Amino acid sequence: MTVSAVTSSRVQSAIAAASSRTGIDFDYLMGQARIESGFNPSARAGSSSASGLYQFIESSWLSVVKKHGAEHGLGWAADAIGPNGRVADPATRRAILALRNDPSAASLMAAEHAGDNKDALENSLGREATGTDLYMAHFLGIGGARKFLKAMAGSPDANAARLFPAAASANRNVFFERDGSARSLSEVYERFAGKLGAGSGSTGSSLPAVNYAARSLEMDGATVVTGSNESADDALAWAANATGRGAGRASLMRPTPDTARLAYMMLANMGA
Repeated sequence: MTVSAVTSSRVQSAIAAASSRTGIDFDYLMGQARIESGFNPSARAGSSSASGLYQFIESSWLSVVKKHGAEHGLGWAADAIGPNGRVADPATRRAILALRNDPSAASLMAAEHAGDNKDALENSLGREATGTDLYMAHFLGIGGARKFLKAMAGSPDANAARLFPAAASANRNVFFERDGSARSLSEVYERFAGKLGAGSGSTGSSLPAVNYAARSLEMDGATVVTGSNESADDALAWAANATGRGAGRASLMRPTPDTARLAYMMLANMGA
């Protein structure tokens, strides 16, 4: 399965627009999309209900749409979701969940979710949240991220799979080395940091206006099914070359002028 030139343009435009509207750092949103789906808005998980550009599971998606949907023209969806996440009409529920595969809706909800997680983590940890902290909140949920980060601060060499057995079972490539040995908390964290950093800090080509084959990502290959055969390599290099920084060091709520300029130029060039 390939990601077409039209889809590539839609993804770039959607992420730039979400960054502009919410204030969440463009580099972070791009890095998260790269890790989660290889920029494929139709990506789906093999071992959970996760789907879309940002791999939201059903319960998380319904929660964030309930909270923020009306702010972004999705009032019909927010109104249909009950306080317990239930949607009375099955067809409406399917329609709301299908929005995960729409780049614009997915990018906006991912940005709002990141903003919520940033506030919660900073209140809990007493420090500014990094891009990697936010990715941990997306990966483990806010409660899991708090537990992970506090445990890592006290015992960075602790066995991560032992503390998070369910997550480790569904994501063996994250929690275990190829030889089967378990990674520590700090090793799992640095692996995510490296992936986010590679997204905005490595050399390579930009997300192309040509077809490229998506695939199961190296880190999350056990769960995220994005295609087959070819690799979607380091599509975020152009952003890092312009901004000169990685997602983990970015101020997530205060994008730099260079980052904002990039987003504006992308939208202008695409006629958005």
